[in-house]
Amino acid sequence: MAEDFREFLDVLEKRGQLRRIKTLVDSDLEIAEIANRMLQCGGPGLLFENVKGAKYPVAVNIMGTVERICWAMNMKQPQELEDLGRKLAMLQQPKPPKKIAQAVEFGKVLFDVLKAKPSRDYFPPCQQVVIEGNDLDLNSLPLIRPYGGDAGKIITLGLVITKDCETGTPNIGVYRLQLQSKNTMTVQWLSVRGGARHLRKAAERGKKLEIAIALGVHPLVIMAAATPIPMDLSEWLFAGLYGGGGIKLAKCKTVDLEVPADSEFVLEGTITPGEEMVDGPFGDHMGYYNQSKPCPLIRFNCMTHRKNPVYLTTFSGRPPKEEAMIAIALNRIYTPILRQQVPEIVDFFLPMEALSYKAAIISIDKAYPGQARRAALAFWSALPQFTYTKFVIVVDKDINIRDPRQVVWAISSKVDPQRDVFIIPDTPFDKLDFATPKVGLGSRMGIDATTKVYPETEAEWGEQLEPDPAMAAMVDRRWAEYGLADINLDEVNANLFGYDMK
Repeated sequence: MAEDFREFLDVLEKRGQLRRIKTLVDSDLEIAEIANRMLQCGGPGLLFENVKGAKYPVAVNIMGTVERICWAMNMKQPQELEDLGRKLAMLQQPKPPKKIAQAVEFGKVLFDVLKAKPSRDYFPPCQQVVIEGNDLDLNSLPLIRPYGGDAGKIITLGLVITKDCETGTPNIGVYRLQLQSKNTMTVQWLSVRGGARHLRKAAERGKKLEIAIALGVHPLVIMAAATPIPMDLSEWLFAGLYGGGGIKLAKCKTVDLEVPADSEFVLEGTITPGEEMVDGPFGDHMGYYNQSKPCPLIRFNCMTHRKNPVYLTTFSGRPPKEEAMIAIALNRIYTPILRQQVPEIVDFFLPMEALSYKAAIISIDKAYPGQARRAALAFWSALPQFTYTKFVIVVDKDINIRDPRQVVWAISSKVDPQRDVFIIPDTPFDKLDFATPKVGLGSRMGIDATTKVYPETEAEWGEQLEPDPAMAAMVDRRWAEYGLADINLDEVNANLFGYDMK
């Protein structure tokens, strides 16, 4: 497995998944436009080596496919992510083993936790160059501006690191930051996030909040930071579990915080509670420009970086985007955890087009009436990130939830709107969702698209059409004999059936 971000770039290049761009490009709009076209077609990662007015190259679309995310985690198939999810589920709610095999399995997980413990690097690469005081100029970084209506240049894939001033527990999140001056930026975070909680605690004690931004870290560390699983494990330990070994941390130069030792750049500063500046508007994951508003102001006093650093970035917007790919991978990791919370759930899927969390499709092994509604309600409360899911569609276990055609068939053939659709009004909601009638307050809809059983219906339910098994097997054997061997039934063009998939 690649040890750091640079080694991961080498892995991508060796596997034909990195394209070096030597043509002069502009970080203002142009890089994002090029990268967006690559994202739309599932193309390779990009490394821009000649950025206008910048002395550092820019990497983008590095996590633009689920395949590349799997590589970052030393995996070959997305299904392997569920194995990791099972480990996390076992740690979240460990049950006393009833069999020797279960005890052995739990012991292996505990050993993985021991291996995942971070270590200290006293001569970290991220501090090969140190810039402090008046010499610090954030304009030296090739910050991008993705959309024409954006208020300014931004940092997107930085690890934002803060610490609880009471307990000393760190929080690592991925939040957007806007450039305000040569040494200041605003940070956009929701009030429920760890960084916001730490700022409120610091304000109560009349203290400044120390903050560090780590840029250009290994993708698995970004994955760990983006995983909001309610567990008494640090994101550093998560990263170690993801990667199969502990990551190396370095103590910052001017603040009492730790950062990944192999970060390409590190920014160190403080937030004075109550000091804010207007942030935005910016294009966000909903596919719209969000509104400008006052946000906490960070004053940076130090920047460190590796020799010949590479600047890693991305941008939000209507899917597909890199954040959507990360969400697809996290979907796989969440699945065993969700099954632990709601045992009847066979599988679940968060479609990328539904902004990765606005709509969920759940399949269940239905055994009794009302079970679909129970599963939907349980889903909303299973993990904090599902609080903002607007739509939950529940189908039978034989429906492929990752095939929208099967899901639409299930809804159309199994749902009576009056009986099977239920709405929960006035629930806490995502403030970035413009569809809600009130800011931070919206409704949820559940759809029971399962086969109905008595007393859910008094009508006799028809028997679902299925091919005769014996005849189907015979046709499989004789397919080449019919002269049809050149026709691959696994490659279906949806455009032949009325769709317009471009």
